[in-house]
Amino acid sequence: MELIKISGNTHYIPAATNIGVFAFKDKYTLLIDTGDSNQQGRKIASVLQANSLSVKYIANTHNHIDHAGGNAHFHEHYPGSYFLASADEKLVLENGFLFPLYLYGAHPPRELSRHFLKNRELVVDEVLSPGACRINEGRFEIVSLPGHARSQIGIGTRDRVCFLGDSLFSEDIIAKYSYPFLYDIEAQLSTYAVIEELDYDHFVLGHADQVHTRAAISQLIRLNRDNLLYYLDLIRDLLGQPHTREELLEEICILAELQLDFKEYYYSLSTTGAIITFLHDKGELEYQLENGKMFFYRR
Repeated sequence: MELIKISGNTHYIPAATNIGVFAFKDKYTLLIDTGDSNQQGRKIASVLQANSLSVKYIANTHNHIDHAGGNAHFHEHYPGSYFLASADEKLVLENGFLFPLYLYGAHPPRELSRHFLKNRELVVDEVLSPGACRINEGRFEIVSLPGHARSQIGIGTRDRVCFLGDSLFSEDIIAKYSYPFLYDIEAQLSTYAVIEELDYDHFVLGHADQVHTRAAISQLIRLNRDNLLYYLDLIRDLLGQPHTREELLEEICILAELQLDFKEYYYSLSTTGAIITFLHDKGELEYQLENGKMFFYRR
């Protein structure tokens, strides 16, 4: 791991989940996300120390473990750390059992829950709301970017750099995992429009091997939107005949050649449910309960 300067006092640490770093004059830092584990947290802390920087403020773009799994390390080993998140993400960050519960819809099997219960004693110190905010002596913009998570946020710095969390996926991620994990389809489509209007020069995604320019991010928005619209149309076509949610996912896996493990199956099942909700609430679908199965079909 290494610290790479983007512009001014804004840096990032490239990793499986990219970590944003804003360095204040007092050598304290604002971290944007913390990676997926205590091990990642230790590596991030070592990089900062090697650059004469200290951990202080930690903001999570959203609650998913690959963005907040290092929180526990900083909570335990840096007791002066100050945690920030949006109101709804705070709820899940402080109560790690909630994410696998809503993903599974009941008390989850250990194959699912063991990935997520890592921040049991975390307390988020400050709720971030959309708009301008001050952290230490710096001014930042908090951008509401829901869709992938209920209340995901982006964070913009005065150096014209914006950290977007998982509101967009890179070309490589879409090529590898074309069926994205989404919580709210209507919110995600609105988020694409929000990002199009953001006035920044540099954009950092949660999962990408480069920092994106304004022109590159515009192309990526189109790619992400087109990919989601493709799956919306595919499910519309499939629902010309009645399907349960599980049957829809089975067809999608076959048609898109998706190879899922246990955890990825429930991510994909959640996305399928989100698409059904989106189409149903727009009046495009009917449903029928028959022989203990809930079928959905196009009007």
